[in-house]
Amino acid sequence: MRQAGPLRQLMVPVFLPAAVFGLGQGASAPVIALQARELGASVGVAGLIVAILGLGQVLGDMPAGTIVARIGERNAVLLGTAIGTVGVALCIFAWTPLLLGIGVGLSGVANAVWGLARQSYVVDTVPMELRGRALSAMAGLMRLGFLVGPFLGAVLVLFMGPRGGFVVQLAAVLGAGVLMLAMPRVASDAGSAAAMPLWRVLSLNRQVLRTLGLGAVVMGAARASRQAVLPLWADHIGLDPVVTSLLFGLGAAVDVALSYPAGRWMDMRGLAGRRPITVGSLILFAASHLALPLAGGVVSLAAVALLMGLANGLSNGVIQTIGADVAPEQGRTEFLGSFRLCHDVGMLFGPLIISGVSAAAGLAWAAAALGGVSGAGAAGFARWLPFRPQSSASVPASVRPSTK
Repeated sequence: MRQAGPLRQLMVPVFLPAAVFGLGQGASAPVIALQARELGASVGVAGLIVAILGLGQVLGDMPAGTIVARIGERNAVLLGTAIGTVGVALCIFAWTPLLLGIGVGLSGVANAVWGLARQSYVVDTVPMELRGRALSAMAGLMRLGFLVGPFLGAVLVLFMGPRGGFVVQLAAVLGAGVLMLAMPRVASDAGSAAAMPLWRVLSLNRQVLRTLGLGAVVMGAARASRQAVLPLWADHIGLDPVVTSLLFGLGAAVDVALSYPAGRWMDMRGLAGRRPITVGSLILFAASHLALPLAGGVVSLAAVALLMGLANGLSNGVIQTIGADVAPEQGRTEFLGSFRLCHDVGMLFGPLIISGVSAAAGLAWAAAALGGVSGAGAAGFARWLPFRPQSSASVPASVRPSTK
């Protein structure tokens, strides 16, 4: 591992771009469905176009690992910026729902390439004892940008309609890309023509992927489902949309505030510090989902929103940190892409679980189902963490999680 400077040296090349990128994402998120509707899409098609963003990210995760391994982190940033620029431009100038969907999908692919390049750079330059707080700070700043983005986007939407949100996103994509080019060069920037085949990486690391990787799927599902189940339950009990937004914002504020402290707590006991944060966040997710059907008014739902915010804040950066801890030296970026894929698959399917169970048995049972899944994930991480990290001198091999 190369010697790292203070975390403040990552402010311009890593932390600030994460906030700017999140701002663009936040500005565009509320207008994707609105723009689809303006182009003549039905409600169902508009919802599908919104989901394509997550699908694009899932489809981009695994090739992103190979891309970063072959061309290096800085070149991957350039590629991600180019893909994101094309995608957002398509969203701005789309005249059919199909073109809008293609643009949204390309934005998701760009998210995957950028996310992996940033994570790989942090792993390269930050020592293990600072890794948790570095990755948590990066995730927290991105969420802060996402929280502010809709307010900035609303100014342009007022004058330009839904396309205004995409204009803000385009400026954010270009601005974050320029800032990320300030990353000091490291040896891995040259890339490697002899990148390890993806199937080989998956085969050698199959044990960690079917244990910790499964836990990452659960974490992704718990995180994403809260964005669907909380507003749906608020509507179910008859709360005004403005009140719902305020409650959601309250949870988001707690989420952002906990990001850096959660990273510090992860680092305090080294590798052993990962377990209490990961298990604790999933227990809070389980408790909040199970408590949701008991919320019958503003005060009780506010308590659930705060609990979900605590859970999400504790989990900021934890999956990236665990993935970096268990990644092999050879085939590292390919493995990181695969591990990110586990989490993003959970993010994609969490709301679908809510939708399916709600249709079959009602929203209360859907929340309870996610609570049970989150509890099972907490039990899994309690068993599999801490783990024995792979020696830098060893050949790629799966990390054997502790079963004590």
